[in-house]
Parts: sequence; structure tokens; C-alpha cells
Amino acid sequence: MLALTHQTVLAEGTILPVSPSVSPQPKPAITAPAAIGPSIVFDANTGELLSHDRAGEPWYPASLTKMMTAFVTFKKIREGKLRLDQQITVSELASSQAPSKVGIPAGKTISVDWALQAMLIYSANDMAYVLAEASSGSIAQFATEMNEVAAALGMSASHFANPNGLFDPRQITSARDMGVLAAVLLKEFPQHAHYFDQDYVPLGKRRLSNRNSLLREMPEADGMKTGFVCNSGFNLVASATRNGRKIIAVVLGTKSGYARTIAAKDMLEQGFLKPNNPAGAKIATLTNLQPGAVIPVDMTTEVCRKKNPALMADLENLKGWGVSFGTYPDAIQADVALRGRMLSPAGIDAPATGGVLRLQDKSGYAAIMSGLDAVSSFDLCKKYKAENAQCDVLSPSYLEGIASVEKLKRQAANLKRPPQTFAQGSDAAKKKKKRKPQKKRVKKKL
Repeated sequence: MLALTHQTVLAEGTILPVSPSVSPQPKPAITAPAAIGPSIVFDANTGELLSHDRAGEPWYPASLTKMMTAFVTFKKIREGKLRLDQQITVSELASSQAPSKVGIPAGKTISVDWALQAMLIYSANDMAYVLAEASSGSIAQFATEMNEVAAALGMSASHFANPNGLFDPRQITSARDMGVLAAVLLKEFPQHAHYFDQDYVPLGKRRLSNRNSLLREMPEADGMKTGFVCNSGFNLVASATRNGRKIIAVVLGTKSGYARTIAAKDMLEQGFLKPNNPAGAKIATLTNLQPGAVIPVDMTTEVCRKKNPALMADLENLKGWGVSFGTYPDAIQADVALRGRMLSPAGIDAPATGGVLRLQDKSGYAAIMSGLDAVSSFDLCKKYKAENAQCDVLSPSYLEGIASVEKLKRQAANLKRPPQTFAQGSDAAKKKKKRKPQKKRVKKKL
């Protein structure tokens, strides 16, 4: 890792230069993109492993996360803490979630049953938050419960930070873990299996179609869940039943929705051709790579080429105390360092937001976490240093100063670009295309 080249604030009002000597530290491995990411096919009833490719490799789950949200919600219903007909309120936080969503206004109420349909069939991000808040009171508490369930199920590659799967560097899973979760969902909650193969969700006069197109491509298909963010590519957990035998396929990281459908269909078909083998290997015996050992592949440059693949810091939320993990010559290198640090034991549950910052003197890019209080920032750096990782504390004044300068730069850049008026646009169009003079029409005498 490169030494910090900017000044680090060690306490409010105290600025000291960073020492150029940095202790050597292990760098997490980075895997290369492939045509298809990790995958697995297995018998849902026996757990018999039929085939797999890198099934223990960490990956961003995207909306496959909602399967875990459903598991926790189903568990609450079984325990009598929620009812399917119970009316729950849409909060401002839930309403503010990015698409896909159904857009029910904040303050309105809906039933638990309808929220589950919208979340699992239409993959509505807002409904995942509505269910999480109704189940546990807060998103943070719900995430804790998600991780408790994951640990109990042996999903050792998985960690959840939110209930809908919108990108967070610490929200990870593996094909093996998603397969385990899918099988347990079907086994423990067979009465709720219809949520995974329903054709559409009714919303007034509209019908919100199921996003899993495999249900329309393969007659035997009966579930389960799609997922997509730029970072993960297109994911799918698919189930199908033929002659009483149920098989589950998990495919991660394809470049299109069509590709994941075809890949899953082919895996399921191949799985049905293999005879039962009671003595065969089981999905539970597969080994996961531990979080932090490998940074998940980022598919952004493959599926969202116009988007910056680096996780840039949100200037509006650059508040409180923070920590820095060093500076790098470009944003991509800083981003890789940041994601590795956020997946380490010290950072995976830290109550902070990660991001990449361009330094004011343009000497590089810093990998930081912010939104902490003073005590938490010093404690976090202490944990990182115990892991032999570079870490320096940043004060609120330093972070706010960077945010203010960057905002002024953006405002100045916008002022240099005069807006094109309607008149200007019309004149330009006239110059490009001159109208030919029309000939006068002569009336003929009859």
C-alpha cells in the first residue's frame, strides 16, 4: 500500500503530517471477471451436489438478499409477531429507496401479504424496507437478525447490511450460501412457496409482472428470485420440479437478464439428466472463502459501462469523524483497498459509510470511512492497526473542508457552461438546415 501523502487530522484542530513509513500488510486477492460468475446446481430435497463452479466465491447478492428478508419475515409470522393480514406503514426511509419499487407514498398502509408479493415477485426495494421496519423496528436491528440467521444456517460467506440488496460493499454472499438459503426456505415454509412463482402482483388496475422470466421459458420452473445491481451483474436463484424431483440452480454475474435465464435453464436441464446418488457430495460440504479473503468481482464495467466503478464518497453525507486507509494514484486502486478494508473483521460491522475521496491538492485518492463519532473513529483505527493495516483518524473539520471545496468546484464548473436557451437551439437548427424559398402558387383561371 502507498503511504499517505495528505495530512491526517489526529484530533480536532490538530494537523500532523503522516509518516511516510507504512507497515507491510496483506492485500486481498482480486478475482477476474468471467463470462458467467459462480454457479451451483443441487437436489433441493437431499442436498446432493450435481455441479458447481466457484460456488464458495464471494459475490454481491443484489436482490437475492430479499430471500433472506423473506426468511426473517416468515419466521416472525410463524412466531406470531406478524400476521399476513396486518396493516403496516410505509416510512419516509422506505419510500425513499431507489427503484425498482412500487412507489407507495410515505404514511400509507399496506398488508404484510401484499408487501411480500411486491418484494418477491416485482423485487420492490421499498417493500423490503417496509417489511424490515415492521418486523424489527429498525433496519439496523433487522440486518442483525439477518446475519444471525445466516450464521445459524452455516452461510459463512454471507453478510447483510440492508434488506433489499442495494449495493453496499459489505453485503456479500456466495452461490453455495444462496443455494442453502433457497432449500431451507422451501423446506421450512412450504405454505409460502407461492410467493416465488406468482405471475404478477396486482396494483390497482396494473399488473406488475414477475421479473423471473425463467417461469415463462421453462414449464417445470417454480421459483425463485432474481437480482441485479451494476456491481453484481445479473443473478438468479431458480428452482424447478420434474417427476417429483426438485432441483435448485444458482447463477451469479451474467451480463444480461436473458443470459442468466438461459444459463439457469441449461443447468436445471442438465441436473435432471443426472441420476440420484445418495452417496454423492452434499452442498453443505462445500467450503466458502471467508469475507475479506477475496474481494468480489465488480461487474460495473461489464454491464453499466457509463457508470464509475469506484465507490465515490457522497459529499452530502461527509460528516462526523472518519478514518483513512491511505492514498492511491487513481480512484480504482483506492476503491479496491476500501472494499478490502470494509470486509475485514474490523470493518464489516463498523457503523460507518465508505467512499473514495479526491484530495484537495490532487495528489491522489483516499480510501475512507466516515460518519463516526470521535471515540468510534479511534477505536476503529486501533482494530485496523491490530490487523496490521494502515489507518489514520480524520476529524469533522477536515472532511467538511474537503466536501465544501469539492462543492465549490462543481458550482464553478457549472457556471462556466452557459445553458443553451430555446432561441439558441432554434438558431443553430436554422443554420444547419436552410429552408428553400417556396414558389408562389398561381391560380389558374377556369
